[in-house]
Amino acid sequence: MTAPSDPEPDAGSGPALDSASEHDTFSAPASPRTRRHDPGRRDRIIDACLEVIAEHGVAGTSHRRVAAAADVPLGSMTYHFEGMDELLREAFTRFAGEAAARVEARTARAETLQEALAGFEANIDQDVFGTQGELVITLELYTLAARRPEFREITSAWMARTRACLEPFVDDGTAALLDALNEGLVIQKALHLRPPMPDLAREGVARLAAGAQERPHRAD
Repeated sequence: MTAPSDPEPDAGSGPALDSASEHDTFSAPASPRTRRHDPGRRDRIIDACLEVIAEHGVAGTSHRRVAAAADVPLGSMTYHFEGMDELLREAFTRFAGEAAARVEARTARAETLQEALAGFEANIDQDVFGTQGELVITLELYTLAARRPEFREITSAWMARTRACLEPFVDDGTAALLDALNEGLVIQKALHLRPPMPDLAREGVARLAAGAQERPHRAD
């Protein structure tokens, strides 16, 4: 959804929304409001949505909580997003895109298989396992994607970008297996009471890569 060019309503928060309807409906403002130009507000709402998901999960994410976290009037939600589904898609797309960009940055300068694998391992150990909030957001996205195809498009694009970092160096099957290791270690960390074993990612990557058909890499 593209926001109108006119400044959005700013003053007040509009009529109250009951918790049962917050995910699906907005109430229209009862009276005219002052307007303020705030070009960064939409991005702030998306970032706040991810913060709320990390703390409360998708089930506990409401328009009111996101508006409070972003420090914007409740009316900003209907101005920028048609509903919670659109906001969730935008938020998870941003999260997945940023995660994919990190593994791309880790492997961008690799000229050999070993360099590419080292970057991939660093991504798992330092980026994917970075914070508890990011782990929760990832699993919330997985859950939605398992049930709803429109969110599966986000995870599929994310995984494709991860595999593309390895495909210049190994065959497609090995790249897919390494990506599956990445996904599996994320889930294992979330479900285990203890932290992952030291060097688990490195050992797993090494074992899978041992049978890879290495491709000659050509730098662009």
